[in-house]
Parts: sequence; C-alpha cells; structure tokens
Amino acid sequence: MNMLWALLAMAWGSFSTVPVTVDQGTQPLQSITNSFTTAIIQSQKDQVVIDADNPPAKIDPQPDAPVVKGIYVTAYSAGGARMTQLLDLMDDTELNSMVIDIKDDLGYITFPTENKTLQQMGKSQPFIRDINALMKRLKKHEVYPIARVVVFKDTILAKKNPELSFRNKDGSIWANGKGDSFVNPYSKEVWDYNIEIAKEAAKLGFKEIQFDYVRFPEGFETRADKLKYIKSDKSRVDIVAEFVQYARKELAPLGVRVSVDIFGYAASVPAAEGIGQDFVKISENVDVISPMVYPSHYSTGWYGVKDPDKDPYTTIKGSMEDTHKKLDPTKELKPVIRPWIQDFTASWLGSGHYIKYGKKQVEDQIRAMKDMDVDEYLLWNASNRYTPDVNYK
Repeated sequence: MNMLWALLAMAWGSFSTVPVTVDQGTQPLQSITNSFTTAIIQSQKDQVVIDADNPPAKIDPQPDAPVVKGIYVTAYSAGGARMTQLLDLMDDTELNSMVIDIKDDLGYITFPTENKTLQQMGKSQPFIRDINALMKRLKKHEVYPIARVVVFKDTILAKKNPELSFRNKDGSIWANGKGDSFVNPYSKEVWDYNIEIAKEAAKLGFKEIQFDYVRFPEGFETRADKLKYIKSDKSRVDIVAEFVQYARKELAPLGVRVSVDIFGYAASVPAAEGIGQDFVKISENVDVISPMVYPSHYSTGWYGVKDPDKDPYTTIKGSMEDTHKKLDPTKELKPVIRPWIQDFTASWLGSGHYIKYGKKQVEDQIRAMKDMDVDEYLLWNASNRYTPDVNYK
C-alpha cells in the first residue's frame, strides 16, 4: 500500500505541473488522469493479496463512465430482430446502457469463441452470431455496454466437469428443484473460467462485467454436509467475497468495471451465510453494486406495506434507505449503487397482491430512487418488452 501512495504522489505531482488553458481544452488533462489511473490500478494488481477482510483502495477503471440508465437484454434479443426496437428505445429516451447476456443462466457462452479454455470447459450457444457486428452497432448508437456473466449457477460446466460441482452421495450431480446445477465457489478453476469469459468480453469492447449468481445455491446450509465438494477452512461468505476481489484485481487493469447483482433484501438483513453473500463485503470489492429491489420480491409487511408490489414508491425508497445505511460506513469503499427495478407484472402473486406494471409504476420507482440520491438504475423484463413513454429522467 505504501508503493500505491508513492505512485499517487508522483502522478499527482506530474499532474499538477501541467498547465491547462481554456484554449487547450481538457484533452491533456484527461490523458494525464487516465495514465495516473492505469498506473495505480496496475500497482494494485501486482501488490494486492486476496483477503476478504482487507479490501484494496478503490480506483475506478472507468472514470468517464456515464450515469447508467439501462435495460436487460437476452442474448437471443441481442442477436435477433428485437435489437432494432431496443436500440430505438435507447435513441429516443434517456436510457443509455444495455446489460447483455454473455454467459447465460444455463451456463452457455452466448457467442462463438475460439478460446481453447472456454471451448474445453464450457459450451458455446451462439445466439449472438456476429459479436463484433453487435459491438459496432452498440458503439454507433452510443450504448454503454455491460456484459452479464452468470457465475456459480452453471449446469453446463457442472455436467462437463462434475468435479467442479456439488455431487450427491452416489456421485450424481446435485440439482435444485428447477433442474439447475451449481458449481463450487471454493474452486479456483471455476473462478478462472468465469474471469476468462469476462476478459474475452473486455477484449470485445464491453466496459463493465456484471456478475450474477455470485453465491451458493439457495438453502445450501441445509445440505452443505450431505454433498461432496472440495472446500477450505474459509467461510462461504469470505470465499464469495474473495472471488469478487480476485475478479476486480484481474479485470481493472483492462479498464473495465466490475459489478455484482445481489438480492435486494440483503441490504436490510444480516449476512446470508447460507448462500455466502455479505452485502458489505461484496460491495467493498466492486465498482458497482446492483441490488435486485423488485417490489414483487418483498413479502407482506416490508417497509410497512401490506403488499409491496402494489406500492413501488414506498418499497423502493425503503430499500434505498437500508442500502445507504448499510454502505455509508464503508466510506471510500462505497460503490456506485445501481439497482435493478421492475418493469414486469408479477401476476403469480395472486389476485389482490399485485398490480399491472406500466408507466406510473416504473416512474414511481425512479422517483423513489431519485428522492434517495440514487441516479443509476437498470430495468428488468425477462422478455425484453419495456413499457413505452416512460420518463426516465
């Protein structure tokens, strides 16, 4: 860390001696700032020892990133006809970003890849047939591109490499009630595989890697002693936080941010030790945290509301209050807060417990965040059909 601050002093000394006039504009200043950022980040990569209890100082690898207001885009949409409609939405509104599946919920890599490691360990399902053409298209429309990588929920990797997964006593691969298998967060090989995918995305031009399912399976604490898997003496909470720390150490020198999706209620409760998610420890090691604060995912009574889905403003405001309270003590380690919000109707909640979501409900969520000084957000709709005529300001 002493070397880090020495570099900081040297870089700042150089920075402060360069005269920048109005006629010169900001180009020399920006160049020096970028060089300074690169030097500090590289120094961190060389020096940081992975330790959940000792997060490194944060230097943003994307200091020029916009205030992100984005949407979720499946690989199928990104590679298909719907993309034209979604790009029109970007062009016609204040929305400026897309979170695109690069490794999806089953574990498929969603574009053709010649990377031997990825071919050997995983499997490509090229919904995005021409990834380079897609990236050019995003750049033309000035879309800030974020690559979504689903990490530990990975049926493909589990089936191809059972030793990296959780196995039943008879040796078969464990799966949850939906038929999904997970891979083992204790496995460094699993870490490196996912980070290799992230590095491929960075090479393609993605500005940020958003990791999802950065956790053990739900209810894991009830079966942890019944399944076969390699583990260390580290807690599940620490091993998940250290994966995130390691990912950022590897990816920041490439100039990309690291973000993580996390359950919205994680900001309101103690650490979820069963699945290995500690809201604070994860947040201390990422550039952006994206709590999934869909009102439909809160049960009766949250924030004093009988049916949270029917009162999106109160639910989102309460969740943001809890998020700030949880993260304010982290001070300079506090990440950008960029929640996932709801643009879908949760009819599965049953009659009387939900409302149809449209323009008002989406705007109520945005207003609640703005009232809590949260300017960035992401809209989720699994089918990528977003409400028209919304004011996204």
